[in-house]
Amino acid sequence: MMTVNEVSKLTGVNIRALQYYDKIGLLHPTDYTESGYRLYDDTALETLQQILLFRELEFPLKKIKEIISAPNFERNKALDQQITMLQLKKEHLENLIMFARGIQLIGVKTMDFSAFDTSKLDEYAEQAKKQWETTAAYQEFQNKRKGRTEETENAIAAGLILILEEFGKLREASPSAQEVQRLVKKLQGYITEHYYECTTEILAGLGKMYAGGGAFTESINNACGDGTAEFAAAAINIYCNNI
Repeated sequence: MMTVNEVSKLTGVNIRALQYYDKIGLLHPTDYTESGYRLYDDTALETLQQILLFRELEFPLKKIKEIISAPNFERNKALDQQITMLQLKKEHLENLIMFARGIQLIGVKTMDFSAFDTSKLDEYAEQAKKQWETTAAYQEFQNKRKGRTEETENAIAAGLILILEEFGKLREASPSAQEVQRLVKKLQGYITEHYYECTTEILAGLGKMYAGGGAFTESINNACGDGTAEFAAAAINIYCNNI
């Protein structure tokens, strides 16, 4: 666990910003000290990394919250976009450095402002945003969230956790057991009802995310028992292959 001060020093994100992230529900601390100071574990730091990546893509905080909390969030896709964005920024900065050196050496001979052109960078950022915002699943997810109160959102999220906890209770059984397979169908129906149409393809993708390691796997196992994420993934795989 790291204190909020340690996280601030490690990441360069000031303490006031971390407190604000907590306030708006973007990044909650993992725990608190007896004195009430925020504490963050590795899972929280991974989430903070994702937030900072999207900030580099110039996404507003509200949009970042929607994206990273969406069940269809793909971290690797975000990383690919971030790498491209950094490459474009590097190219832009190199152009500015060359422009400044030219002024330093020979003075301003022409009114050339091409080095300040960020259109390529801006265009990519806009394309990246549209990739997230125009998928059918994302649009359906957004439509179903309209009008929901924070209390309702929390209740729906809690319902999803309860289903995953059921997987945790059954993890000593075979993932192909009838009771476990009925639970997979229940999970699929719950996601369709409250988030977006959970097709077999999407469900299979979620199963891979559950067992993919990192923050997602760790969060499920911490909440529902060690091995729950992997067990649920195995059950989902069997279910999807038999449809």
